[in-house]
Amino acid sequence: MTVSDEASASGGSASAPRQESLRQARVDGLANGHVGGEMSPAKGPVRTHRPRRRRPWRGARGPAYAALDLGTNNCRLLVAEPTYYGFRVIDAFSRIVRLGEGLGSATHLSDAAIERAIEALKVCRSKMDARGVVRARLIATEACRAADNGPSFIERVRSETGLSLEVVDRRTEAFLAVTGCASLADPQAEGVVVFDIGGGSTEIIWLAGGAQRHGTDPCQRVRAWESLPTGVVTLAERHGGVHVTRESFEAMVREVERLLTGFAERAKPARHARGFHLLGTSGTVTTIAGVHLDLPRYDRRQVDGLWMAGCDVSRVIDRLVTTGYADRAANPCIGRERADLVLAGCAILEAIRRAFPSERLRIADRGLREGILMTLMREDGAWQGRRSS
Repeated sequence: MTVSDEASASGGSASAPRQESLRQARVDGLANGHVGGEMSPAKGPVRTHRPRRRRPWRGARGPAYAALDLGTNNCRLLVAEPTYYGFRVIDAFSRIVRLGEGLGSATHLSDAAIERAIEALKVCRSKMDARGVVRARLIATEACRAADNGPSFIERVRSETGLSLEVVDRRTEAFLAVTGCASLADPQAEGVVVFDIGGGSTEIIWLAGGAQRHGTDPCQRVRAWESLPTGVVTLAERHGGVHVTRESFEAMVREVERLLTGFAERAKPARHARGFHLLGTSGTVTTIAGVHLDLPRYDRRQVDGLWMAGCDVSRVIDRLVTTGYADRAANPCIGRERADLVLAGCAILEAIRRAFPSERLRIADRGLREGILMTLMREDGAWQGRRSS
């Protein structure tokens, strides 16, 4: 199986799609998501009508589904087929395209960024065709929401690649991220704050209640959520990402703290809940985990599901703040393409930790795309009739 050698990150870890394409994802919670379009294996546009319902898959191989996330920083694709307990990823692709480059000070997607994104999307289309994808949901997030020329970009993508991108709202983005990673929440915890640090926005969600019944919708536990209008790309562009001092790092933290004020007040009870912890599903936290483990090469198997103590998170952040750009770029869990973004991500994380002090942070190398796949397969009844696990 051939997959892209591009590193996977959203302002964070260099997760190899080859590793990603071999992983097995268990279904521990399904969200009420938007129905994705149906995609024919043949060339042609993705259709937006609801496809004919198929009987639940029970064979050795199931139909192929695709989830694509075009963010401010990354273009990422997963192709998967249902298995008895969840789904198996059969192909993956990730490329840093920096679609939202410059949006911190401008209102338009640049021509160079558009060209990078379209080239990556052509690769995604080719992979979906090769795998015979029957259903897909292809979403675009903050960069396309914020840019004046977002609609014309979406139309150009449709014209040149045959892909119909759906620009999702912030609530949908947040809930899909929860769907994809909520299975990693401590089942004994009665309060969890989930966050996804993206390139142009940061989603943060309060989950209340204890363990959920297998197969139930984790979004039913959401008590408050917010999408902060800042991410690693926009924050680094405002404050600088190459040469970062302790003073400029603190300035980034304070900016995010101000944006968090309203949510922190609404979700204040979460901090006092039994077993409270943080759950992060972004490239920032997977990078921190990789650096903490001193991995010679990013390894999703060692990172996804890792518990980190608060003191260890602080130690890694302090280490990165005092590390120069060249050394950050040389770190195998950061890389040159993310070396100017990682400290902005750390600043966002630090602001969240100050608003919600916790001795435990769980790392998720899964999220929005996995949430899309689970939603599509649930809508098709892919796991109906399975035995209780």
